[in-house]
Amino acid sequence: QVQLVESGGGSVQAGGSLRLSCAASGRAFSRSTMGWFRQALGKEREFVASISWSSGNTYYADSAKGRFTISRDNNKNTVYLQMNNLKPEDTAVYYCAAESGYYSSLPLVPDYWGQGTQVTVSS
Repeated sequence: QVQLVESGGGSVQAGGSLRLSCAASGRAFSRSTMGWFRQALGKEREFVASISWSSGNTYYADSAKGRFTISRDNNKNTVYLQMNNLKPEDTAVYYCAAESGYYSSLPLVPDYWGQGTQVTVSS
């Protein structure tokens, strides 16, 4: 049974930083694209960032470019999202996501989702 478990969410003031982690279990994702989405209250879930299996390809939403960095440790089956210079509009539940396929270099199309972690940024 595949599980994606996020951690690292919390409450910070604007300008602060958080690092989200997503630990996968149930199968290895070392050959699969992983990433992050977020959903603010009353809004649709939106893409934030993704990273290919080799870390050779990363994609970011415009809102994340220059402030967020996605990385992964395939030995730990874990993906990270470093978020700097956080803004109140970054407040959302952040979801880890992963593909079931292998060796894709295209943007993430999720087959698996985590349960989400809350990020709250106050002004």
